[in-house]
Amino acid sequence: MRVYAAFDDPRMPLQDVAACAQRAERIGFAGLLVPESVHDGFLTALLALEHTTHLRVLTSVALAFPRSPMTTAYAAWDLQSISRGRFVLGLGSQVKGNIVGRFGVEWKPPVARMRDYVGAVRAAWTSFQTGAKLSLESEHYTLDRLQPFFNPGPIDHPNIPIFLGGVNPGMTRLAGEIADGFMTHPTNTSPRYLREITRRDMVAGSGRAGRDPNGVDLIASTFVATGPTREIVRAERERLREYLGFLYSSPQYWRTLDLHGWQDVGPRLHQLSRAGNWAEMKHAIDDEILDRLVAAGTYDEIAPTLHEWYEGLAGGITLRMPEDPQHDDGLGRVIRTLA
Repeated sequence: MRVYAAFDDPRMPLQDVAACAQRAERIGFAGLLVPESVHDGFLTALLALEHTTHLRVLTSVALAFPRSPMTTAYAAWDLQSISRGRFVLGLGSQVKGNIVGRFGVEWKPPVARMRDYVGAVRAAWTSFQTGAKLSLESEHYTLDRLQPFFNPGPIDHPNIPIFLGGVNPGMTRLAGEIADGFMTHPTNTSPRYLREITRRDMVAGSGRAGRDPNGVDLIASTFVATGPTREIVRAERERLREYLGFLYSSPQYWRTLDLHGWQDVGPRLHQLSRAGNWAEMKHAIDDEILDRLVAAGTYDEIAPTLHEWYEGLAGGITLRMPEDPQHDDGLGRVIRTLA
């Protein structure tokens, strides 16, 4: 099982990214997932790749629709070239309010649009690598002009993996159908959700394309409370209790709550958020919810739990780096045990 590092702070200053990536590489992570919230995900990925030697770097996730497919194709091509094959293009759709109001882009149904987007990016890559005429026409994108002056030419590692990220069944099925992998949202990553819903939808998508579903990778963005001592683990569980209260106040994430029989929790959290009662929200996340959604244990205990929860369901999982770097070696031992 591969273990990927996740950014603790999506607002991390760009000047800190290189050190963060180097630390992840020293600890032994297989890769680093870089977010796109207040920074351009491709700039963040470039810094991480430039300052490491073997760490894979995945955009998690770069927003597709505010960008032209050709713009994304160029950026990914350059990142794959400079890293000698260590880049993974993770794409996501975002919600309508952000696409229209924050980026000023016309809204269209995301699943069909993403299908065409991925096809357009791959068509550009084929022309880059082979010099073949660029000729793609779909419902959402037409690419038919790439003069030699604007073609960057072939690279040594042209097969750039594309992962999709999402929370809805349609995007999950699309990943199974056309992508190299799928990245879950943390709210939809309990073992039961992965087994009964995510894997089901990925298999359905793969079947639609006649693909082997086992050939589509899955990275589970997990909730894990771990550390060198029981005291630190308890503190991390409480931090996650508060975080879960915030996340599950959004109706788009209630599928996990509904699956586990906690249908009353989401509306209660939503009401509290609308009333501004943020401090009360964590009390709606009881210990049963934490036990089912958060894997917990010290560094000496957590690896068997993670194997039990995710082995056979996900090819990779995410873990946070320790707040205190003096605990890096302990987490490194966990990663080696899981590998």
